Amino acid sequence: MRVVVQKVKYSSVSVEGKLVNEIQKGLNVLVGFTAGDSSKEIDYLVNKVLNLRIFEDDNGVMNKSVQDVGGNILLISQFTLYGDASKGNRPSYIKALGGKEAEPLYDEMALKLNRIIPTYKGVFGADMEVVINNDGPTTIIIDSK
Repeated sequence: MRVVVQKVKYSSVSVEGKLVNEIQKGLNVLVGFTAGDSSKEIDYLVNKVLNLRIFEDDNGVMNKSVQDVGGNILLISQFTLYGDASKGNRPSYIKALGGKEAEPLYDEMALKLNRIIPTYKGVFGADMEVVINNDGPTTIIIDSK
């Protein structure tokens, strides 16, 4: 499992020009799944995302989590995070978990995050337009394995 965590001032997701969800201050989290991913990996990354200290404290030091600042999360499923372009110029997505297996994991992650902090989702498997107003910019990539 892989996440790309971006500290944002604003983020939204739309499908076919219609707004699905949006957040103000918080985290845009892109998530990709691979073979062998389970609740164990989800729990690990949920804990990491919720406690990642990338928001500034009163001294301007990145020392606060999204929970500390009262932010929200926009969670977007993105199988292309497992794209492999090491051979040729057209990425292979063979390491990305198929939709039938990945969607329940995505839903589980959203549910677990939402128990702690307001979490909004994109539309699984849809062609989405994601707007990310990155703050910093601050972008962190975390793998569960």
